[in-house]
Amino acid sequence: MRAMRLTRVMRYVRLGWALVLGLTVTVLAPGAWADAPPPLPPPPAAPGPPVPAVAGFWPVGTHPSVLRGWEPPATVYGRGHRGVDLAAPPGTPVRAVAAGRVSFAGRVAGRGVVSVELTGTDLRTTYEPVSASVEKGDEVAAGEVVGTVEPTGSHCAVTCVHWGLLRGKTYLDPLSLLPPWLLDRGPSRLLPVLGVPLP
Repeated sequence: MRAMRLTRVMRYVRLGWALVLGLTVTVLAPGAWADAPPPLPPPPAAPGPPVPAVAGFWPVGTHPSVLRGWEPPATVYGRGHRGVDLAAPPGTPVRAVAAGRVSFAGRVAGRGVVSVELTGTDLRTTYEPVSASVEKGDEVAAGEVVGTVEPTGSHCAVTCVHWGLLRGKTYLDPLSLLPPWLLDRGPSRLLPVLGVPLP
């Protein structure tokens, strides 16, 4: 009787191991994941070194409204917003945010575009729609006017300037060019100076 029980137990043990091995082979078999969704693509590679905050000016105004921010695309040709849109009425002067050399001044798809390679960096900024007052090869100082906002060609609900930043073919956030004091600055205020007699 005891031998019979032992035989039965051994049979169950062998059956259990056979099931475990069978499931393992099924799970690890090459075709087992054929219907599984493909793995997610890796996140985009870092675009290079950090962007230096070299800007001394906003492209338009002193602190324009950002109508739409930078929305990097998930892939090179994916949807996104490759720059920022700054509110500016037609005729507003457009300035170079930092010193550089004009690498393009002309029309692209019916819109005026100015592109400036920033001195001492591997970066270039773009401004559109802009009626250019500079030519390719011109050297520009920080804050120098490169054109004026065109009345048409904007993709905003109101007239705006699309400000872009590139390193090679990679789009970056142009607001990262602005130092914190320029990015967050509110209106100037005069404060009293204690201990100084009034004139």
